[in-house]
Amino acid sequence: MNIGRRPFLQFAGSAIAAPAFYSLARAQTYPTHPITMIVPVAAGSSSDVVGRVVAEQMGKSLGQPIIIENVSGADGSIGTRRVAQAKPDGYTIELGFNSSHALNGAFYSLPYDVLNDFEPILALATGSIVLYTRKTIPANDLHGLIGWLRANPNGASVGIIAAGYRLMTALLQKETGAQFTLIPYRGAAPEIQDLIAGQIDLSFDTAVPLPLVRAGSIKAYAVTSSARLALAPDIPTFGEMGLPALSYSTWLGLFAPKRTPKETIGKLNAAAVEAVTDPSVRSRLANLGYDVFPRSQQTPEGLGALQKADTDKWWPIIREFGIKGE
Repeated sequence: MNIGRRPFLQFAGSAIAAPAFYSLARAQTYPTHPITMIVPVAAGSSSDVVGRVVAEQMGKSLGQPIIIENVSGADGSIGTRRVAQAKPDGYTIELGFNSSHALNGAFYSLPYDVLNDFEPILALATGSIVLYTRKTIPANDLHGLIGWLRANPNGASVGIIAAGYRLMTALLQKETGAQFTLIPYRGAAPEIQDLIAGQIDLSFDTAVPLPLVRAGSIKAYAVTSSARLALAPDIPTFGEMGLPALSYSTWLGLFAPKRTPKETIGKLNAAAVEAVTDPSVRSRLANLGYDVFPRSQQTPEGLGALQKADTDKWWPIIREFGIKGE
């Protein structure tokens, strides 16, 4: 077949441009079907609730539902590994947090890199950790609790559901000289149930169980944030009680697999920003003890900076103490 020079060049140019055109078309039409959000903890935890609240609102913006899939275990590393290995097409994202995307890199030998195998989407919210105990602990404040812990020769039992809580337990042990027996749980709900029942002595957790404190079912002694919680202004900070080493803030963020297209990350970011701007979403997060990050931090770069800050601060401490995941 004889093709003239000009038609041939036009044909060749079209062939070269086709992949770029189709790539652009995919980005413009994304998403065309439901998105899965992996939450690497059990259903019912504060992170799970945040994920569901944000996913519902994001789905409205994107025009496709976001389906929550809870994949718990190993301090969040099992679900996070699934995201690292997922197709980078924007249809698998993750609600990650300090443990899953920073601390676990020091706790475990992982088949992925917490810093380099993901695309940050948005820094969602930050919160504090509270030290809770069973209601029958005979202490009225943190100093009394520390005295009780030191006098307990067998070591108090502590429920552990995430690497951040394991870290706080290790710091509390170092600062007080107390001994602990760590009891791992796959989620907050069974852990708190055992705390209420007196099956374990202590628990580090988010602000979600605070209503149980007010009901007299458990006790709370201190918070890890630099300031007291608006939800519980009567509970002092560890810093106020002379233990500033236990100053720690949790954070939640959205991640996608490495090499997810920038255009797709941009769409997910815009939907997430719109979600956390909604007053009803902010109110629901506040009731869980979370504050939405300022708009300047609601970027992929803002989330990446949080990861880097936590790895720089906590990895040397974790390795110095020789703390390992279980």
